[in-house]
Amino acid sequence: MDAIVKTDFCFPQQKSLYVGKVRDVYDINDEYLVMVVSDRISAFDVVLPEGVPYKGQVLNQIAEKFLDATADIVPNWKIATPDPMVTVGHKCEPFKVEMVIRGYLTGSSWRTYRSGERTLCGLPLAEGMKENQKFPTPLITPTTKADEGHDENISREEIIAQGLVSREDYELLEKYTAELFQRGTEIAAEKGLILVDTKYEFGKKNGVIYLIDEIHTPDSSRYFYKDSYEELFAKGEKQKQLSKEFVREWLMENGFQGLDGQKVPEMTPVVVAGIAERYIELYESIIGEKFEKAEETDVQKRIEENVTACLNSL
Repeated sequence: MDAIVKTDFCFPQQKSLYVGKVRDVYDINDEYLVMVVSDRISAFDVVLPEGVPYKGQVLNQIAEKFLDATADIVPNWKIATPDPMVTVGHKCEPFKVEMVIRGYLTGSSWRTYRSGERTLCGLPLAEGMKENQKFPTPLITPTTKADEGHDENISREEIIAQGLVSREDYELLEKYTAELFQRGTEIAAEKGLILVDTKYEFGKKNGVIYLIDEIHTPDSSRYFYKDSYEELFAKGEKQKQLSKEFVREWLMENGFQGLDGQKVPEMTPVVVAGIAERYIELYESIIGEKFEKAEETDVQKRIEENVTACLNSL
């Protein structure tokens, strides 16, 4: 299958198109959004030159399943999934913060800790912790949502003081974040996985808070394998993880970390096929079902017909 790296549809009542690193988001009359999850892949804030077949389908269908599995906790933006690569949902006004929640001291939080810091987003961290150690209680460590550049860590008090989110709304965001992470943790455990950390985005429509965007995908979350966690932690060894970290590792091994002057290594058909296989493996591990590849003939036409039929029914 050819990877879908660019779309340029003209849907009924379409007002605009926003092209993100991976998602193409079509605004339908300021009421609905059509989110096409492309096969583009990014790492180190750079969109790589080759798309990965089925990656968009994998991410879209994981998000779909987790949105459905958490709809009793908080309303979410999804109305329908008319195509394997597309979600149609409510257009909400996004909050200007992302709700990051961490169950373990790893990644950027470990780098901060190792540098000597003992607070994270205003929260105290105990002395003597080790990399990948479980926190007594998951920590909510929000970030700003930057229009350009990198998101920045921010504390609860700063968010409220700066008026980014009202106190009443922020307390609800924290409650939803903790409950979503608990549900994600329980579902992961059933599949032999540990949900390590993740991020959620929320928005508002008609005064109601909605969960928006993706949820619990390998692009927005980190998973460890449960059966090897304790042994590897005790030895101080690297955890076996389920995320797109393997793409970053391949790039680093080939001399690329997104720095000025560095060139993306050649993504041969063999490399691309290998990444596609890993994404399918991620899907099957996280969802616990065999991945069914979508129909391959004229994918753009398929998407246009499926989405148009969905919009006409709303």
